[in-house]
Amino acid sequence: MTFPALKNDTFLRALMRQPVSYTPIWLMRQAGRYLPEYNETRARAGSFLELAQNCEYACEVTLQPLQRFDLDAAILFSDILTIPHAMGLGLDFLAGEGPRFAHPVRHEDDVNRLRVPDMGDLRYVFDAVSLIRKELDGKVPLIGFAGSPWTVACYMVEGQGTKEYQLIKTMLYSRPDLLHRILEINAQATTQYLNAQIEAGAQAVMVFDSWGGVLADGMYQEFSLAYIRKILKGLIRENDGRIVPVIVFTKGGALWLEDIADLGCDAVGLDWTANLTNARKRIGDKVALQGNLDPMAMFAGDQVIRAQARKVIDDFGPVGNGGHVFNFGHGISRFTPPQAVAALVDEVHSYSRSMHQNGA
Repeated sequence: MTFPALKNDTFLRALMRQPVSYTPIWLMRQAGRYLPEYNETRARAGSFLELAQNCEYACEVTLQPLQRFDLDAAILFSDILTIPHAMGLGLDFLAGEGPRFAHPVRHEDDVNRLRVPDMGDLRYVFDAVSLIRKELDGKVPLIGFAGSPWTVACYMVEGQGTKEYQLIKTMLYSRPDLLHRILEINAQATTQYLNAQIEAGAQAVMVFDSWGGVLADGMYQEFSLAYIRKILKGLIRENDGRIVPVIVFTKGGALWLEDIADLGCDAVGLDWTANLTNARKRIGDKVALQGNLDPMAMFAGDQVIRAQARKVIDDFGPVGNGGHVFNFGHGISRFTPPQAVAALVDEVHSYSRSMHQNGA
């Protein structure tokens, strides 16, 4: 499939640690409930699942933040739980409660029934990727994504979001064989899923290990990192004559920065608990870094937002050689004022451009 030529590749260049004239920015959950137009589209769709499974709607909401803000990348509108839904676990999104599975995986028989889903059952995702690429008209690159095997397994076993991780951690300690089986199937499925997104037009991909940080040291390496490594080894890394960069983000994962940087990814996402100056001292320029503003700073007013943006850029250091993509340390809050995002994007671009012009 042929797509329009890319007009702004700053995001991709930064991920590959190539020279850039400013720091690119995109935001986790940039297409979401903080935008009134998103809420209007979701209401028309009828439900979150109907929104995500309709490629026209998914394209519409993916493009909405780019129509408001001068962002440097689009990210596919979808969900990390599409894979277990295709496995037959019965995903639903309850108002005010988040995702819930009708058939959680908690017993040996449940695990034995698990299979890598037919990617044809996820065709709506790949169709959305291709449609978004077409509608972007080369404006900025498109990011595809998936949840990490561990993070997705947390929802599969718990049946919903959790703050304690009691059920999955009980399985981890008492029946690690069952959890390894789940993670292996998830890793195989995620590799196929991301490759299909790349073949459909995704120009970079990201693995969201949102709950990796709840694991103990040692357990993280065994039950999360090892399976992300398997995914990366199986990914298509070049498409249409261009490298497809891979970002790995473990929330709460700064403790294991060196381990993550050794995975073979091109960039590591960091949350706000990490200092970018120290991160670069620890790993040098082995990988690019993404992050890492606390999204709660967005409620403190224009002056504070701009000051915090400058601090993140200063912490990373000189921008000319690339290697930094500005982002939050996790997803944007649904209550964030859109004008706060406009101020942030403006400050990141203007301040980093001034640093570049001054030789920094």
